[in-house]
Amino acid sequence: MRTRLLPLLIVLMAGVLLALGFPLAASLAAAEQQRVVVDRLDDAARFAALAQFVTENDPGIDERRATLIGELNSYHDVYGIRAGVFYRDNLAMAAAPDGWVVPYDGEGRRAFKEALLGRRSHDPSQVWPWQRNARLAMASPVVRDGDVVAVVVTDSPTGQLRSRILHGWLLIAAGEVAAMLVAVGAAFRLTGWVLRPVRVLDAVTHDIATGRMKSRVAAAGGPPELRRLARSFNEMADNVEDVLEQQRAFVADASHQLRNPLAALLLRIELLALELPEGNEEIASVRTEGKRLAQVLDDLLDLALAEHVAADLRLTDIGALTAERLDAWRPLAEEKGVRLTGEVGAVTAWADPVALSSALDAVIDNALKFTPEGEEVTVRVAADGETSTIVVADHGPGLTDEELTRVGDRFWRSNRHQNVKGSGLGLSITRALLAAGGATIGYAPNEPHGLRVTVTMPRSALPAPDSPVDQGFRDR
Repeated sequence: MRTRLLPLLIVLMAGVLLALGFPLAASLAAAEQQRVVVDRLDDAARFAALAQFVTENDPGIDERRATLIGELNSYHDVYGIRAGVFYRDNLAMAAAPDGWVVPYDGEGRRAFKEALLGRRSHDPSQVWPWQRNARLAMASPVVRDGDVVAVVVTDSPTGQLRSRILHGWLLIAAGEVAAMLVAVGAAFRLTGWVLRPVRVLDAVTHDIATGRMKSRVAAAGGPPELRRLARSFNEMADNVEDVLEQQRAFVADASHQLRNPLAALLLRIELLALELPEGNEEIASVRTEGKRLAQVLDDLLDLALAEHVAADLRLTDIGALTAERLDAWRPLAEEKGVRLTGEVGAVTAWADPVALSSALDAVIDNALKFTPEGEEVTVRVAADGETSTIVVADHGPGLTDEELTRVGDRFWRSNRHQNVKGSGLGLSITRALLAAGGATIGYAPNEPHGLRVTVTMPRSALPAPDSPVDQGFRDR
């Protein structure tokens, strides 16, 4: 969930930072240019003040013009800025460098025309760092006796201005990057704080779904709403566990209480059979149904115990255990004319040896029941990464896709196999035995026909299922 939530937060924060950064960058560029514009207008006003005293009929005109030209040349030499004083007819009173004339178009011409009207030129267009050939043209009127007699025009290079703007932008970018890193770190911590209870809840839900009913959520972190959810979940899990415990107790008690009357009934049936002719079909049918009912009660009691007893998990050589069970079942397989073969090796897993042995017995028994004479049942043991598997494959009639979704349900048997002896609880007991140890059982078709049963066990230890686990630091 974090991988979906964190990019969304990052995109939103990046959008906010960019929305702030672009106006800030534009404002910085405008401020830098405005500072240059003010300086140029002040310089133009100073030259205009000098040009006021240069009159055509003044005996000292040459001296004053020379002074003005000297100032303009010094200004050009020091700052590299072209400057000149031009009469209304565009003729130069003084200019630096010598021979520079009023531009015929562009910003310079616009500024010159505005100054002729007695106004300082408006701010020029904004200069951006990528405009290498951009220049700033400013103009200021020379007023004598209330009339504009000339115009001071300055034409400035923008290299330093663009450099200062670019430097400011780099500082803004660095600040944005730093702010983004801080925001990402804060978002990472925030999403972790918010989502950790969700991950814990997911982990505990998975544990309970796989049979580890004692797992609980440690409601010690995250927002108040999620802490309340954790407490509510724990209350729900307690209630569910109580209901299941009552159900298991009822099944166990009912099975146990019914066994004695049923045993007495079967005994009376046997005594009654002695009084009837040998081979009586009715008494044989009653005896068969009575034994079937006794088997169902035994299976119900086994199922209740399998769901109630905690697993004794230990590192187990499942290869040796499987080989032992194959040897135990091979005589029955030979009696039925079925080949029971195994590919086992030194493979270990974390399992309850007794529960796994019982589960293997149920799976192998089920495979032998449905495998016709002359066919083969194979058992393979293998390790794959973090898990170990035992695969039992038969060449019987198999199950349809719809039947595969129901196999393992209590009392369920395929309509095609109702004539095969069994109560429909064997695989349910197997699943309960395996779930207590963190193992799983799966069913799939075995091509070209038959059923493949896969028992999967972890190769590393799991937290104890009979004690509440602080899931706060688990990350599934």
